[in-house]
Amino acid sequence: MKTKIAFIVVGLNAGGIENYLLRFLIFYKHKIDATVYCKSGTIGELEEEYLTEEIRLKKFPLGHFNPKHYLNLKKEFKKENYDAVVDFTGNFAGLTLWVSQKAGITTRIVWYRNADDKFKKTTFRLLYNKFVNHLTLKKATNILSNSEAALNHFYKDYEWKADRRFDVIYNGIDANKFLNSNENLREEYNIPKDAFVVGNIGRFNEQKNHVTAIEVAIFLCTAHYDIFFIFCGKGVDEAYTGRIKNLGLQNRIILTGVRRDIIKVLNTLDCFYFPSILEGQPNALIEAMLVGTPFVASDIEPVKETVPKNLHKYLVPPLDRAKAEKAILKIKNDADYSKLFKISEWAKKSFNSEIQFELFFDKIK
Repeated sequence: MKTKIAFIVVGLNAGGIENYLLRFLIFYKHKIDATVYCKSGTIGELEEEYLTEEIRLKKFPLGHFNPKHYLNLKKEFKKENYDAVVDFTGNFAGLTLWVSQKAGITTRIVWYRNADDKFKKTTFRLLYNKFVNHLTLKKATNILSNSEAALNHFYKDYEWKADRRFDVIYNGIDANKFLNSNENLREEYNIPKDAFVVGNIGRFNEQKNHVTAIEVAIFLCTAHYDIFFIFCGKGVDEAYTGRIKNLGLQNRIILTGVRRDIIKVLNTLDCFYFPSILEGQPNALIEAMLVGTPFVASDIEPVKETVPKNLHKYLVPPLDRAKAEKAILKIKNDADYSKLFKISEWAKKSFNSEIQFELFFDKIK
């Protein structure tokens, strides 16, 4: 008999949480009877991919201060009689887990997928955040994260390593399924075969630090005729197309918007540039490492957890354009240095989906 589980997310736009959950549910499709609740009240651009896998999706608005929403959720949970609830919204899972307990659900799991708060801090919001954090700690039967950095942040005043409910489970990617193509995008975007191509993958938001990345791209493409950049992610094209065209660099700095064929993007690159300010554990960087693409990445704690320790000294401060530019050029011009970052085999072992997914499934089966 399948384990019946409710998964709670904000929505299903393409991103780390959403792609992770999709991969996990595909991996365990014969063992899990899954329903995904979208608490924003909308689903998102991955809807078709979830439905293709026969995963039930429900629009279920859950406001922070609407008792009616949570009364409806309690009725829903009692009716569906789930074996477990998994909420991917960090501290904001507190109310959901409380309702789950009231509905008689004995396995209540929260996932922390970012290493810092993503909301604008005000006195009221900080007080509310403290309240739901306390509620989450009290009501969760398991508290998971894909980085120690996240738990160190959200539970900095709590000895979480001494609490058996806490565990760090890293992202899992099936390398055999991901590395499924040798095709690239050079012909599609008229990129010369001998060009040096730098890429960035991530939706447009402040934590991904496109402000710095675009400035680095403009400087390097202006100074070096053989350097090209590709930016792949929702909203990046809308944010920067006008400026790139005004500079006459639209054929050198390519803004693709959303693409689902990420392997083709990575196969195009000679260097992956990842200057994020805030992360949980970066899937995009892991995917680049799986392909064996040399990378320049931020020296933030979640990235340090993601790459081998011998490479920590080469990571750069996310806002330091000069160091990023220097590091990219070193990868371009120094073959021995570039080889240090080709760590495909290490990544395959470290983020093996069978191992990491099993650690998660053990919590809910």
